[in-house]
Amino acid sequence: MTQQPVAVITGASAGIGAAAARRFARGGYRVALAARRAERLQALAQAIAQEGGQALPLPTDVRRPDQVQALAHAVLETWGRVDVLVNNAGLGRLAELTALDPEADIRLQVEVNLLGAMWVARAFLPAMQRQRRGVIINVASVAGWVGLPFYTVYAATKFGLRGFTEALRREVADHGIRVVGWYPGPVRTEFGQHAFRDERVRPPKRGRGVALSAEQAAEVLWRLAHHPRRGRVSPWWMSPLVWLNAHFPALSDAVLVRWARRVRAAS
Repeated sequence: MTQQPVAVITGASAGIGAAAARRFARGGYRVALAARRAERLQALAQAIAQEGGQALPLPTDVRRPDQVQALAHAVLETWGRVDVLVNNAGLGRLAELTALDPEADIRLQVEVNLLGAMWVARAFLPAMQRQRRGVIINVASVAGWVGLPFYTVYAATKFGLRGFTEALRREVADHGIRVVGWYPGPVRTEFGQHAFRDERVRPPKRGRGVALSAEQAAEVLWRLAHHPRRGRVSPWWMSPLVWLNAHFPALSDAVLVRWARRVRAAS
């Protein structure tokens, strides 16, 4: 009998992570839920159980290697395997660099968005290597391809995550492990409630209709888990913007510098 697969999802207390947990549970996975907000994880685990799934809530701060190791130990002790790891924990603090607090904004983003993904991947890799299979999906951002003004630290973490994803993919390929980078544009989650340290940077309401829903994002993760690829940009129309930034940087500079001026000029 084939053993029921296991998915580990960080940042599972809300948004993309919570939607992905429900999607994987509906698809027959046992789901390990990792995030800092224990009460939300417990509520999500109960909701998944009521829908007939299995979920293990494991409060974890991905900034803490000891807690990440405890997460991996609990998952492997309980279920003995890990098939899909979704490195989804992340946050943004968006404003001019000089307006960001060194600890609460700058260090926090680096530790959660970049170091956290490294700690989690490192903790689960030995199990995947023993299995000779597994998929790691690192949730980055289009900001990992295009550096926007006022996104300096956030973009740095996502560019770093893209480099980590590429290098790790090549490092573990011979172990049968697939490493995928996902680079979404805007997604309708709680991200915007906490990210904008400067409200002038917030996208206008008329532009928010282009954002993915959390459920649409979860469907993308489900497909990437079962049809891994090196990387994917979502939604599709973001890909030409990435291409233009790579091939016509002077044009991108002109457009984005002009946008930054308008932001600064806004009252």
